[in-house]
Amino acid sequence: MRYQEVELLAIGAGPSSLALAVAIEELARTDLAGDTLIVEQQDDVVWQRGMMMPWTQSQVSFLKDLVSLRNPRSAFSFVNYLHSVGRLDQFINLGSFTPYRMEISGYLGWVAKSLPNVRIEYGRRCASIQPFGSGDGAGEWLVQLADGGVVVCKHLVIAAGRDPHIPETFAGVPRARMIHSTEFAARINEIDPAKAHRIAVVGGAQSAAEMLWTAHQAFPRAHCTMVMRSIGLNAYQTSRFTNELFYPSFVDEFHAAKPEARAQLLNEMHRTNYAGLSPEMIDTLYRQMYVEKLTGTERIEMVPMVDVAAAEMDGGDVDGDVVLTLVDRKSGERTRRRYDVVLLGTGFARQMPRIIQDMATSVGLAEVSVDRSYRMNLPPSFTATCHLQGVNEATHGIADSLLSVLAARAEEIVADLLAYRRTPVPRVENVPILPFTASTSGAQR
Repeated sequence: MRYQEVELLAIGAGPSSLALAVAIEELARTDLAGDTLIVEQQDDVVWQRGMMMPWTQSQVSFLKDLVSLRNPRSAFSFVNYLHSVGRLDQFINLGSFTPYRMEISGYLGWVAKSLPNVRIEYGRRCASIQPFGSGDGAGEWLVQLADGGVVVCKHLVIAAGRDPHIPETFAGVPRARMIHSTEFAARINEIDPAKAHRIAVVGGAQSAAEMLWTAHQAFPRAHCTMVMRSIGLNAYQTSRFTNELFYPSFVDEFHAAKPEARAQLLNEMHRTNYAGLSPEMIDTLYRQMYVEKLTGTERIEMVPMVDVAAAEMDGGDVDGDVVLTLVDRKSGERTRRRYDVVLLGTGFARQMPRIIQDMATSVGLAEVSVDRSYRMNLPPSFTATCHLQGVNEATHGIADSLLSVLAARAEEIVADLLAYRRTPVPRVENVPILPFTASTSGAQR
């Protein structure tokens, strides 16, 4: 069993942890960088791994990278990445603020390999987190990894992402016949392109639409049906005015707002990022359906305003059809439709990730909350710290799970850690918890 001791352990090597690593390298190189470890369950760094199709683009400006909004002179900027790989001229000539997803992914991998002091270890999945210390308090964390290794740390930062949301309705559908968006790119090749598949796509936002379009293009004999609760596909409802709510500076205003104001903000901002599609995606799908109707070759079908009341295998046979029972929200009429494969664009679970829930239970907390600096509110006797990234929409605003605040948030967490190292006084804030609005792929502002 491999045993390690570090001062700071970060779980997950996605954009949040990489932004934190860059901030540590630039702001705390002599204090923390050499004693910081990031563990990543995958074998490499890939952004939005499940939806990494070559044609997909981010909806976020390249300037909202890991560092530029904090330090535009940083060597870890997206612009410097393009320069380093010899593609800066081509990107400028493209005339776009929004890179392709694979380009952002390449940038993240480049940053991960460029860190001079912070270490990243791959293929190491976190299995459990327990307080470690004597008496009622805990001065460290004991982190068990799936490979049998153990890491003991004083400071912990969790940025492992939310758990995929697979509705209970689909519990009886075998995994081989169902693909969630988080694994779509890796598993789409399991589908035989030569067969005339009946494919159902459940969901009405960007990730569902991208799966629909990819399946339509990859399987020329397939009939693809999009099943959604909404009245139809909607574009992201955004403007330059509402985009200001994604500024890092808005976090203070949101955090200080009354609970009812926070709820209104989250509700009204939902379609700016989660419950919509890019205009380009909507136009692509509509034009394709128009041409297919014109030529009598219809292979895309939209079924709006329905609930999936049941999902089962025909007669319980794992090799039979997947039968979806759809309930029309207008009339209440129930219909049964048969499919070969179901693609789930159902986003992520509303609850805190299971790893955080289990850790909170182990320290005796009934609920999870963080202070303004993203530090988890732990029992007063604890001197170990834990910061949470990407799961604090209820208290820090809709941008918390997006790219917009990465650089500023990383700076705040590093500043909080450095201050705590000088004066280790635990803080507990009475922060009201609001329901989390589960995301789909989102615009990633």
